[in-house]
Amino acid sequence: MAGLVGVLGLTTPQFAGLVAVAVLTLCVWRRYFSPISDIPGPFAASFTRIWHILRILKGDQNLELIRLHDKHGHFVRIAPNEVSVNHPDAVKKVLAAPLHKASWYKVIAFPDGRFENPMSATDPAVKNELSRHLAPAYTLPNILRSEETVGQTIDLLFGWLDKFAASGDPVDLDKYFTFTTSDVIGETIFSKQFGFLREGRDIDNTIANAHPQAAYVSVAGFFRWFHVLFLSNPVITWLGVTPWGHLINTAMAAIRERQANPDARFDALAHWLKMYADHPDRMQLHEIHSAAFNAVAAGNETVATALQAFVYYMIRHPDAWRRAREEVDAAGVGVCGGRTVSFADSQRLPFLQACIKEALRIFGPASMGLPRVVGREGLTIGDRTLPAGTIVSINVWTIHHSKEIWGDDAREFNPDRWLGKDAARLERFFIPWGLGYASCPGQNIAKLELSKICATLVRDYDFRQVDPQQEWTWKAYFTVVPENWPCYVTRRKA
Repeated sequence: MAGLVGVLGLTTPQFAGLVAVAVLTLCVWRRYFSPISDIPGPFAASFTRIWHILRILKGDQNLELIRLHDKHGHFVRIAPNEVSVNHPDAVKKVLAAPLHKASWYKVIAFPDGRFENPMSATDPAVKNELSRHLAPAYTLPNILRSEETVGQTIDLLFGWLDKFAASGDPVDLDKYFTFTTSDVIGETIFSKQFGFLREGRDIDNTIANAHPQAAYVSVAGFFRWFHVLFLSNPVITWLGVTPWGHLINTAMAAIRERQANPDARFDALAHWLKMYADHPDRMQLHEIHSAAFNAVAAGNETVATALQAFVYYMIRHPDAWRRAREEVDAAGVGVCGGRTVSFADSQRLPFLQACIKEALRIFGPASMGLPRVVGREGLTIGDRTLPAGTIVSINVWTIHHSKEIWGDDAREFNPDRWLGKDAARLERFFIPWGLGYASCPGQNIAKLELSKICATLVRDYDFRQVDPQQEWTWKAYFTVVPENWPCYVTRRKA
């Protein structure tokens, strides 16, 4: 720095003043002369990303965005070059369109910034090419091949609930639901449970470590230079000291065990390995490793949150629990993989499915925005045209809580909205898994888990909070993770 100051012929105070003027000029331009300077939002957000980052770290960006859209309307400026949009047309024009993803997604590269995967790729064409040999493993027919063993895994959850029912001790559903969803991912991807349910504990603090990592990833995507320099480069990968090393170790150990067991069923990993063997010129081994890592990292807390939301809102609306139970009883559902309701029979329960969807709508697991980059032709949404290069983001919570879309009761739990004449229209705005080319690849696993578990819980158990007046607590980082609402559980009498 001193050398640079000398070359410029400036004193240190002069150089500092020059930098200050440059920074101030940039801030003034962003605030008052940017093409999107007239879009309302927090004052600080108009010239710095720091406002947005602080809301993420506080863990309430989803609620703050709802408040801001209520105040300002369809368009809210949340960063110098990013606009949050909750206009009804935005779902189709942004998420369903082939717009490039914003550079934030690049933070999800695995094991470091050298390797793209379907989640980190920002170009739709590149993403689709990377997904071509991976996505078929996630089709519903392929996932259903694992239904019996998934049911056997879920039975371990019910074993724990039976123990808590017998002892009268309260159960922390957040913990046991996350154990379950983690082990189900192991079964569907690797034909192997990770052992959380069998041991009834968080092995190697895998789940506990996920919370700070989620906060880090949510922010690091905006400072990728820092992430690559210190935590996502070849040296760090070689040393094996990445902040998510335990997830990498879990995924890689499962891959090695699965490869050593040729007699295992045709699970997702077997599908990927066959594709790699058949098309070595089109696919690389690291793509399989990345897909396995992303499944382990993303497939547990999201579904566990959805399960928690189902129970939390249903016990606050006991009439809904009663109606769902009557529907299950009347349907005479069968089982698959132990005592869990079969997926096929769960699809014959329209009110139960409405309750699951409403829980996902009112308390969706995804709290980060879904940012896309406006193409060079610009993008018109409603009466507003956003210029090329603008980052336009849709936060699932702002869409799912929009009174313009859902009506005056948008912030209320109302499963019947999915059974009325307006249900087909509402489907267009139901985006818990995202939409378009970048939608969640593992959503069929989630739907399998949610349908089987929720139907069986309603059929076999009753829940009540230790303190019925206590609201749960949660933080919204990469995903929303509730906690602190212990429940008593009782087994339904035959």
